[in-house]
Amino acid sequence: MSNTPNQFIPSDAPFAPEQGAALNSILGSANAQQAAWLKGFFAGLVAGDQGFGQGSATVASAAAGSAPLTILFGSESGNAEGLADRLKASAAQAGFAPKVVDMADAKLADLPKVENLFVLVSTWGEGEPPSRAEDFYDAIMAEGAPKLDGINYSVLGLGDSSYAQFNEMGKQFDKRLAALGANRIYDLVECDVEFEEPYTRWSTGVIEKLGEIAKPVVSSGSAIPAPPAIVPVEVATVYSKSNPFPAKLLNRINLNGTGSAKETLHVEISLEGSGLTYEPGDALGVVPRNAPDLVEEFLETARIDGRENVAHGDDLSIPFAELLGSRLDLRTLNTVILKKYAKMCDHKALLEIAEDREKTKGWAWGRDVVDLIKEYPSSLRAGDWVRLLRPLSPRLYSIASSIAAHPGEVHLTVAAVRYETFGRAKKGVCSTFIADMWDEGATAGIYFHHNKNFRLPADPNTPIIMVGPGTGIAPFRAFVEERVASGAKGENWLFFGDQHYTYDFLYQTEWQSYLKSGALSRLDLAFSRDQPQKIYVQDRMRENGKDIWAWLDKGAYFYVCGDASRMAKDVNQALIDIVAEHGGMSPEDATAYVKKMSKERRYGRDVY
Repeated sequence: MSNTPNQFIPSDAPFAPEQGAALNSILGSANAQQAAWLKGFFAGLVAGDQGFGQGSATVASAAAGSAPLTILFGSESGNAEGLADRLKASAAQAGFAPKVVDMADAKLADLPKVENLFVLVSTWGEGEPPSRAEDFYDAIMAEGAPKLDGINYSVLGLGDSSYAQFNEMGKQFDKRLAALGANRIYDLVECDVEFEEPYTRWSTGVIEKLGEIAKPVVSSGSAIPAPPAIVPVEVATVYSKSNPFPAKLLNRINLNGTGSAKETLHVEISLEGSGLTYEPGDALGVVPRNAPDLVEEFLETARIDGRENVAHGDDLSIPFAELLGSRLDLRTLNTVILKKYAKMCDHKALLEIAEDREKTKGWAWGRDVVDLIKEYPSSLRAGDWVRLLRPLSPRLYSIASSIAAHPGEVHLTVAAVRYETFGRAKKGVCSTFIADMWDEGATAGIYFHHNKNFRLPADPNTPIIMVGPGTGIAPFRAFVEERVASGAKGENWLFFGDQHYTYDFLYQTEWQSYLKSGALSRLDLAFSRDQPQKIYVQDRMRENGKDIWAWLDKGAYFYVCGDASRMAKDVNQALIDIVAEHGGMSPEDATAYVKKMSKERRYGRDVY
């Protein structure tokens, strides 16, 4: 395909529209020196990344004489993988020869060959490794793990401080690498949900420190000259988590029937003017606001005038009430917040709770910041709260549409969370923002979160099995829409469950229509409250175990989406049991088979 002078990146290249626009803008104004530098930079960037022992020669030749750097990641939802790729680009620009290795592909026996190692790892569930990193985690933590003397390393942990085992994986990898003899060149950095600032601090620090220890040199021994400065050029706006797109709400429909105990919303959002696109399996980040009644309740309980101006970030003077509404988290309580609050307010009993993560988890369940003040009063002022509270984070929702079926739109399936604890009505921050505050025609900030671990098979003839109870149905609506739009011939089997067939069969007419047309090959339902004995999706799986194994044996992909705390674990165990029984394997071999599916990305999990 030929390109016009201003169109270096063709429309069919593997880039999102906003990425192509940005690249065309830069390439269109680059001089010869800049183009030569970019050629070498990208040559190093695309070198092989399949394992510790592969691709190193290619990297070395791409950046002759540069100090090698291995970037090892363990990722569940894609954050660690995305940051690993960003770190690779930064390290290459600094003159190193970096390669990225997924823990799913890593062989521990090759690790001692590494000279410099940066690890990025997320914590999954209650202090567990990401599913695709389990084998590597087990190997490196085992008694027979090899010595790593002389390896320079640093670790970045990704986690959520609302969980008791916050960043457990980052801590364990950091401690284990040191125990095996590796040389920690930069202290562990623990990222919370908002990871941009600590990641930037860590990546800048580790690259600078590695530069002091292992200065990149060319073969002649002289230092690699700094790359020429690239003249800034005007580029197309790129929307992201740090720069969300103001999207218009098109439509919002309650999917539950009258009489249901649930409120599940089908939400349609416009992408017009954004240049954004997505793939089935991705998630959409929505930037919420706190409910006005919660803000007022906080101000009244804390005895603070919301009109008082405070400084926050780049805003040197903003009304405190506005800051509470749009930027501060009034729901989350964790050990960090409780410790700081207890010390600031001299609450010794609270500090005793906060010193123990398990006690904190039990005490904080169902409580929010207003509950905290009511039980442990304070005289903190507005500025104190600005320094104490977490930022109000965007929420990620599994995308429930294919852009091929709905051009210029993205759809969500959102359960509005409402409950009562400790004598007060509570609401999910983002779910009720969408349900109650984001009016049709109004805008809210959005961005896309891409997940390489949750994708349709590359071969459209491959059969797929989808397990998605409740709002876990969302990505499978996107999967089936995409396969219908693309004319894929692979069979599609869906397991769906909820409370009642009459009230809670989400997207019922769509699924029945797909079943009738043949787009959906099989549909198995589990409505837990429609009979005396509760029936769940994992029960339906076991009933159909023989057929599930037959599908898996011919190469089917298996997916699960929904609740991580119980459902996903029960489905995983049911899958192992089915493989063992109908595949004629021992429990150990069946477990290994399922893990291999995960490594091969034949087993996708989008759980929360």
